Amino acid sequence: MRHNGSIPRQLAWVAFSVLFCVLGTVGIAQTIRVDITPSHASKSFLPTLALGAGVDRISTASTDKVFTEPIMKQVLSAGWQPVSYRQNTELHVEAWHWNPQGKWSEAGGKGYFVGDAKPGDFIRHSFGYALPHRGFTRNEGTDANGFSVLTDGDENTYWKSNPYLTKPFTVEDDATYPQWVVMDLAHSYPLNAMRISWAEPYARRYLVQYWTGLESPLKQPTKGVWVTFRGGAVRDGAGGKALLQLEQDPISVRYLRIWMSESSNTCDTHDPSDRRNCVGYAIREIYVGTATGDGKFHDLVRHTADPDQTLTYCSSVDSWHEPKDIQDKGDQVGMDLFYTSGYTRGLPAMIPISLIYGNPEDSVNQIAYLEARGYPISYVEMGEEPDGQYMLPEDYGALYLQWAAALHKLDPKLKLGGPVFEGVNEDILVWPDAQGRTSWMGRFLAFLKAHNRLQDLSFMSFEHYPYDPCTVQWADLYEEPALISHILQVWRDDGLPANVPMIISELNMSSSSGESFVDNFGSLWLADFVGSFLTSGGDALYFFHYIPEPLDHGCGGSMSTFGMFSMTKDYKIQQPTSQYFASQLINLEWAQPGSGVHQVFPASSDIADSAGHAMVTAYAVRRPDGQWALMVVNKDQENPHTVRLTFHDGTANRDSRFAGAVDRITFGSEQYRWNAEVNAGSANPDGPAARSQLTADASTIYTLPTASVTVLRGYIESEKGR
Repeated sequence: MRHNGSIPRQLAWVAFSVLFCVLGTVGIAQTIRVDITPSHASKSFLPTLALGAGVDRISTASTDKVFTEPIMKQVLSAGWQPVSYRQNTELHVEAWHWNPQGKWSEAGGKGYFVGDAKPGDFIRHSFGYALPHRGFTRNEGTDANGFSVLTDGDENTYWKSNPYLTKPFTVEDDATYPQWVVMDLAHSYPLNAMRISWAEPYARRYLVQYWTGLESPLKQPTKGVWVTFRGGAVRDGAGGKALLQLEQDPISVRYLRIWMSESSNTCDTHDPSDRRNCVGYAIREIYVGTATGDGKFHDLVRHTADPDQTLTYCSSVDSWHEPKDIQDKGDQVGMDLFYTSGYTRGLPAMIPISLIYGNPEDSVNQIAYLEARGYPISYVEMGEEPDGQYMLPEDYGALYLQWAAALHKLDPKLKLGGPVFEGVNEDILVWPDAQGRTSWMGRFLAFLKAHNRLQDLSFMSFEHYPYDPCTVQWADLYEEPALISHILQVWRDDGLPANVPMIISELNMSSSSGESFVDNFGSLWLADFVGSFLTSGGDALYFFHYIPEPLDHGCGGSMSTFGMFSMTKDYKIQQPTSQYFASQLINLEWAQPGSGVHQVFPASSDIADSAGHAMVTAYAVRRPDGQWALMVVNKDQENPHTVRLTFHDGTANRDSRFAGAVDRITFGSEQYRWNAEVNAGSANPDGPAARSQLTADASTIYTLPTASVTVLRGYIESEKGR
């Protein structure tokens, strides 16, 4: 890495810091207290299971550039251990061909695809396939490039719901899993009529409703209610082009919903011998407006095959597709390349299966393929972000149980879990059910219990992106410990059993990168998050994104990246970013690399600003080598702080302190500074962390430099020499 002439200054800083630590000459020392009472340990973890990183879909052009020995060597030097494979296809309403070789359900090569379970050609690339029966204009995963066939102006296309949510597959009545379509007219308009152009199968029983809330029923599902129009209840639908007189006189409405509970079970335009083509619901086009006494219908809907159409959302999508639907610009890295490249370090990896837009046979074959190759699997994530797809918890639960039964028939030892939520800071709310319950997670857990299948949930996974994109400010650092401890408690309060591990399978500061990712904020946030998560009882975490890609425009007028390195457009690593150095402190200095047991103990400081914000947070682990390591984050941008350290054992009623050699590793504003104006964004100085060693006793005072992360590591008096 480049040092930009900063070595002399760093050496001088180290010398000063050592003197400062020993003499305690600046300021009045405050105290960090570590509670080492054995029964107060908040968590035990193994780095090879708990401290990981995620590999996501990347551009197809970059695969051969970043899966190379020089880049991999630099990436692995950050110290992250296990890997989580992220599934991006479901966010984009696509089917995933994890194996390009496989079998289509229909003659001529189209329909439902099942990848080949038998190992054959080395799988280097895999791709998603757009779904032609899509009913989303966009959702929380898709971007503005897609459109819905419900308002595309083409009566030859049609939306169709997921067949695996019907009685032949759930073995429950279709009314148990009603399917729906929501329209957003963008503004409130007076209307009194709807025309639905049904495809096959159509709804025999359905409701047409309007939303009373002022905000989106998908974003604020408890801030209003769905009310059925006076003429909106259909009990014996006949399909075709149905014109409904919803009201006699127009009423002002923005959001509408079609709620379908009984299907005609007639066959669509595909192979009638496949029952998946003859269940569920299908709609060609929807028209909304006013019907006048002279028989004329005035349509308010914008029908166009682009993102400017009238917005529609749907409960589910049939995964039927064709070879022409391939989306080959984005690469879900091939399973063989993923496992053999070296990025997994040979450790078991968290692997997803396609559940929301897939089929059980394909998922079973995927796991069978990996096991046949001898690739180790730690966990299997069931789908990806159902909340971002606006899926109701019972629908996800119905799919979860079908896939779980199929996967456990293959291998009863598989650890299955989910729901793989988007990054949220509060409970996820949905429209109330018949009992008035609105918690997504609470209802999902209740669903599993009602079906006597809670044992099929081996872990609970979710993502963590605590800040809104492009709004990150320094003061947000003060909130992270409370944010992460709160959301972990939310899942437990929703009914997650205490013995079910909580895993964050993808994390960073926000869902869109910005300057805060690459400046010093990013390093402090990452260290604070990791310490807070483990102290609060979290079980495993995966930093996003492991593999570097070229810098992109970020918030704040600077280039930015999710990853740990800045990279040119021709895939040359330029320099590490702040989160790389924080990763090293976490994985190589605070934790002891390997599979040894670490115990996490609570630590607190009495350093706060005038508003009561904790300016210094501390996280303590007892490592397998018997040393205590304290990771301390000083969030003060203006001042260093001096502290004493006390280790209190309540059982023995004894205070201890570091004794003898103490390693001190610091990374902060003195070692790294991001400059948005230089070379479109670069760091100078750009590390490394400053290292020193001191001899400690009961009187030693330690310095926490301005805006820094410091690891202090050594033996305490009561345990030295054991």
